[in-house]
Amino acid sequence: MVIQGRKITDGEIALIRDLMAEHRDWGRTRLSGELCRCWNWRNAQGRIKDMAARSLLLKLERRGCIELPARQRPSSNHFRNRCVPAVEPAAEPIRSDLSALRPLSADLVAPRSDNSQLFKGLLGRYHYLGHRNTVGENLRYLIRDRHGRLVACALFGSAAWKCADRDRFLGWDRACRERNLQALTNNTRFLILPWVEVPHLASHVLGLIARRIRDDWQGKYAHPVHALETFVDRSRFKGTCYRAANWMRLGATQGRTRNDRDRRIQAPVKDVYLYPLIPEFRRELCAPACSRTEGRAGR
Repeated sequence: MVIQGRKITDGEIALIRDLMAEHRDWGRTRLSGELCRCWNWRNAQGRIKDMAARSLLLKLERRGCIELPARQRPSSNHFRNRCVPAVEPAAEPIRSDLSALRPLSADLVAPRSDNSQLFKGLLGRYHYLGHRNTVGENLRYLIRDRHGRLVACALFGSAAWKCADRDRFLGWDRACRERNLQALTNNTRFLILPWVEVPHLASHVLGLIARRIRDDWQGKYAHPVHALETFVDRSRFKGTCYRAANWMRLGATQGRTRNDRDRRIQAPVKDVYLYPLIPEFRRELCAPACSRTEGRAGR
């Protein structure tokens, strides 16, 4: 079976059981860290992928493959998701032509900063999906106009593990997708603040971010991304701003979730969009592992 992009064999499950049996004093955090070191499971910057390992362990436990040690402390995820700061709406609406707001700035949101709290508050209150903690590689942007007023925010995170129309368009088989998924990022949240009414603002913001996100990703994670994806809930939105920003509609989801093994969970159908960041995006996203390693070393 494949979990968190890693093929798990009987031998690897036996290794996990042996580690737990030999080190009964280890908690889940220590176990996930040591497992990464045993497997040399690291990201492009050489840091161990302990959060991915922790998620893998939880999924193995749900499948009945292992029994993890009891938590040594309550999970903090629920608390962090619940404690989203309140952000009040602007005193006055912003209604104008786009030219009156330009140039816009897209500021990267640093973890544990004042902007981070502001970002959480905006999504938590004004985005229909709310805010949840991000797992894995991600970038967050706050967009301000020439006067310093907030007008939008956007979150880019891990790409969808599977998507038939996207994978077919890119020419991905399973092995190729597993190898290169980190070179694709998903626009999981995009919010124009509700008191901002400016024609063409959304597509302009998407273009602004698209021009810089490869460099931002390289700077933070030591590897670039070659394309952007997003999934638009067609029951709520038409995807107009993505089409205006030259994103390509590739198809639609089947109204299922990744946990719907028995085809019983009905989810909203979403249109699949993709935006290439470089002309040779297909070649890069289908590159063999050795080519990707050589490319990073040569930059």
